[in-house]
Amino acid sequence: MTKMIMHGCNGRMGHVIVDLVKEDDSIEVVAGVDAFGESTYDFPVFKSLSECNVEADVIVDFSNASAVPGLLEHCTSKNIPVVLCSTGLSPEQLDMVKEASAKVAVLKSANMSVGINALMKVLKEVSPLFAAAGFDIEIVEKHHNQKLDSPSGTAIALADSINESLENSYDYVYDRSTRREKRPVKEIGISAVRGGTIVGDHDVIFAGHDEVVTISHRAYSRAIFGKGAIEAAKFLAGKGPGMYDMADVLS
Repeated sequence: MTKMIMHGCNGRMGHVIVDLVKEDDSIEVVAGVDAFGESTYDFPVFKSLSECNVEADVIVDFSNASAVPGLLEHCTSKNIPVVLCSTGLSPEQLDMVKEASAKVAVLKSANMSVGINALMKVLKEVSPLFAAAGFDIEIVEKHHNQKLDSPSGTAIALADSINESLENSYDYVYDRSTRREKRPVKEIGISAVRGGTIVGDHDVIFAGHDEVVTISHRAYSRAIFGKGAIEAAKFLAGKGPGMYDMADVLS
């Protein structure tokens, strides 16, 4: 039985994951951590990791970027693997993640769904074909009006998958409003839409001469991210130091 601490247990994804764990006999939530503290869970909830005295095999994080430095410090000092799902990390925080992975197992993914991670594999295969044929590449992502970061971490991850297959020769562009010129060839445009309760839509558009190919992913429920996080937690428990991702879980 994998023992898990839910970091950010009172958030929307925290509630989703706690409910999903109840249906899985191979993992249990033994404690939660959330700045708001109070809850109706059947496990103890602490306002910070420093207050948490419950032993666990892995921590699953769905909090926010500001909490990540303290989380990483706790995981390295206690030697607890962490599934890191918070998005919008700064370059400095990403460096902290890399440093932490030298001491403890860290699984970081911009998106925990099976579909998105399969899509990233597909993009690495097809992007060179479209690029060689002169297709322009655009990414459009849509999320609910409460999402703080823009563009989404998933959109960046999709762009990275494409760019890696193209020898990282493309530039990312997020706003064209200040320029008046034709679209450069080696450019990946990334656009963000925020509105309503959209869980997460991502369209990768390959636009060629007289034809357009669009590869899309639609998330209809946050449960897909929760299920992926739980599988990642079970995979990571007991693993040695290193940087892992969902591709390792799915392989």
